[in-house]
Amino acid sequence: MVKFTPSFNRLVGELSKLPGIGRKTAARLALFILRQPLEESVALTDAIRELKERTRFCSQCFHFTEVDPCPLCTDVGRDGQLICVVEEPQDVIAIERSRSYRGKYHVLHGALSPLDGVGPDDLKIDALLERLQQNDVKEVLLATNFDVEGEATALYLAKLIRPMGVRVTRLAHGIPTGSDLEYVDEATVNYAVEGRREL
Repeated sequence: MVKFTPSFNRLVGELSKLPGIGRKTAARLALFILRQPLEESVALTDAIRELKERTRFCSQCFHFTEVDPCPLCTDVGRDGQLICVVEEPQDVIAIERSRSYRGKYHVLHGALSPLDGVGPDDLKIDALLERLQQNDVKEVLLATNFDVEGEATALYLAKLIRPMGVRVTRLAHGIPTGSDLEYVDEATVNYAVEGRREL
């Protein structure tokens, strides 16, 4: 059996903590890093250090930022009366990529999951409710995921927000573009039929 150096094993151990990275992939990445010139490896470590030192959560929407409040919250071209609620920062990136939304955001940093011990106090729900009370928000778009936890979170938030006189909408879901109807599962077809709109 091949023995590796303690420093190599340490790097493999750290890399394998990353999501989706097993020990084999971590070892391949460690070997790649080992083969790179020293300045390339130093640039990688500097980039990680800079990310950790400069990046924080926006005090308003809880998205990642280097300035507080973040550029999305301070953009005067965005509709401050519309807030899109998402589970994670990467969801903001996905919606922004579509270029179809021009309101503000609120990142919950998770979804309700009693089995995993995640309750309302573990999410940024109180901060959302405070924003709604302090600002002239007309609509909250719930863009949580379409799994059990995301649906439960959306229903929970809707029950809290509706009594405040704020319109609550849900991100539409149904049959993906380019799909053959015969291969789509029943639940997705059901959502698509219930969420139909006039042409």
